[in-house]
Amino acid sequence: MEKITGMFQKKKTPKEQVREWQSRLRSEQRSLDRQIREIQREEKNVQKSIREAAKRNDMTSAKSLAREIVQSRRVVTKLYNNKAQLNSVSMHLGESFATVRAVGHLQKSTEVMKLVNNLMKVPEIQQNMMDLSKEMMKAGVIEEMVSDTLDDVLDDEETEAETEEELNKVLDEVAGEYTSQLPAAGLRPKKEKQPAAAQEQPAQAVAEGEEDEDAELESLQARLASVKS
Repeated sequence: MEKITGMFQKKKTPKEQVREWQSRLRSEQRSLDRQIREIQREEKNVQKSIREAAKRNDMTSAKSLAREIVQSRRVVTKLYNNKAQLNSVSMHLGESFATVRAVGHLQKSTEVMKLVNNLMKVPEIQQNMMDLSKEMMKAGVIEEMVSDTLDDVLDDEETEAETEEELNKVLDEVAGEYTSQLPAAGLRPKKEKQPAAAQEQPAQAVAEGEEDEDAELESLQARLASVKS
């Protein structure tokens, strides 16, 4: 009975088909957004670990953690690029639908075919894009595609040369963020009023405390700088 019912299901109009595809593309964009936020949250934890490693003079770990941040930022850049391509596919589908009234059906789009081919290489959305491409081929919007991995190999060779520069940038950022979290000279937060006995502490002890804090900062910055050399 189910098979008989399926045979008589109403065929989607071009407008309905395009809207369904666009809805699925938006869903994929939201999925990429969630992945980006998760990676960026984890980066904060890694930055904290870098500071802790530098404080205990474990420069090997600090550099290894900085490399993790470099790699995660590259992933985020690719995810943003993939999100932009998903949006481009949606826009081109909307434009192709505008011609339906003139020709009576959805036309082939080489731009959509190129974008979908690229997106089928993205592990995070690969399966859904493969399913979508099959529907688009059936509807006559794109033709059968062949994956090409040559571009990925060239990209890997180029980005490897930039690693050291990006690594140093991350270490500079970590040291800079640590500095910004400390009260500026002359602008340290006011302490709550203490009992009379506590107020009698020598000013020298307070100055020494601030000097220790400054020394710790300088030491941390020096250690992070040594990782770059």
